[in-house]
Amino acid sequence: MANVITGSFQALWAALRQLPHKRMTMQYPDVQTQMANYYTYDPKLGVAKAGYKGRHILWLDKCTGCQLCSIACENISQAIEMVKVPTVVRPQNKKSLFPQVDYAKCVFCGFCVDACPFYALGMTEDFNLVSTSKKALLYSPEKLAVPPSDTRKKVEFKIEKEEAFHD
Repeated sequence: MANVITGSFQALWAALRQLPHKRMTMQYPDVQTQMANYYTYDPKLGVAKAGYKGRHILWLDKCTGCQLCSIACENISQAIEMVKVPTVVRPQNKKSLFPQVDYAKCVFCGFCVDACPFYALGMTEDFNLVSTSKKALLYSPEKLAVPPSDTRKKVEFKIEKEEAFHD
C-alpha cells in the first residue's frame, strides 16, 4: 500500500515539474520542421544527396524521355507512366515523352530519381498529397514541373539536455 501512495506522489511530482516548461508538440498542418533540400541522385559520384522524399519534381528542360524512371518503377509499384505532351517541345526530347506519376500507387522509394542520368527528376519535401479522388492523385508532367508552394511556418527546434529528464 505504501508503494502505491509513494508511486502516485512521484508521478504527480513529475507531472507538476513539467508545467512551467514550454511544450515541444508541433501542430501538424500549420507548422513544419525544417527539412533538407530535394532528394536527388548524382550518377557521376554514385551517391544520393540527402533530402526529403515527398512529391516528385520534374525539370522539363533536362528530361530526354529515355524512360529509365518508368523502367525503374516498373517492378516496384508501376506508378510512373510515360505520356506524350505535344504542348511541351524541347530539343533534347524529340518525342515529347515525359513521366506522369500516379500517387495512388507510388511508394516513394526514390528509385526513379536514382535511375535518371540527366538530373531531370527529384523529390520535394511536399508530402501532403491528400485527395478524395484517385484522379486528383495523377500528376501530369506539367503539374510535376511546378515547384511545391510552402505556405506553412517552418520551425527549428533544439533540445536542451538540462530540461529533459528520464527517471
